Amino acid sequence: MNTLLVIAKEPRPGRVKTRLTPPYTPAEAAALAEAALVDTLRTVAATPAHRRVLVLDGAPGPWLPPGFDVAPQCAGGLDERLANAFAGCAGPALLIGMDTPQVTPELLTVDFADCDAYFGPAEDGGFWALGLARPDPGLLRGVPMSTPTTGAVQRARLLAAGLRVRDLPRLRDVDTAADARAVAALVPHSRFAARLADCSPATGGRADR
Repeated sequence: MNTLLVIAKEPRPGRVKTRLTPPYTPAEAAALAEAALVDTLRTVAATPAHRRVLVLDGAPGPWLPPGFDVAPQCAGGLDERLANAFAGCAGPALLIGMDTPQVTPELLTVDFADCDAYFGPAEDGGFWALGLARPDPGLLRGVPMSTPTTGAVQRARLLAAGLRVRDLPRLRDVDTAADARAVAALVPHSRFAARLADCSPATGGRADR
């Protein structure tokens, strides 16, 4: 069985999803981040795994379901923090972020029997998932993050190491208001979609109340 890792920030106003502001207020952006995180954690909880770990920048809140270990993120850039998350795994591990509330247990149920790595590309050029049969932090360190070529560089790094890579479906991260609307439409019954409807600018920002 695999370890499932979720790397996330504590959903506090002004610290998460700042690209949603505007049109949303910092409180609304944080509420959307929390909803996306809750949906993601629920999906991970429903996925078979030996261990589930929330790699967190901040402190856990009432949104954290049972069954998760919590590990603090290390200092440094995102490449260092991702690398450190894998460094704590002794066996196969799949890491995802908190930005794809549309993930399903089926997407996260991976089998390393005939491959060495799983790679989930994101529409913005990054990646939403990375799985390693033998976690090696060196595969991530030095990869330029948050650029249109991040995913391509990371996947090339895996191939250059001689790994057999299996690709997961391309998904859209929630970074902008347009992303939020598109992702909510994919999962209309999710907590994320409900929160987006509640804090739509057209409602006058009810999530602030």
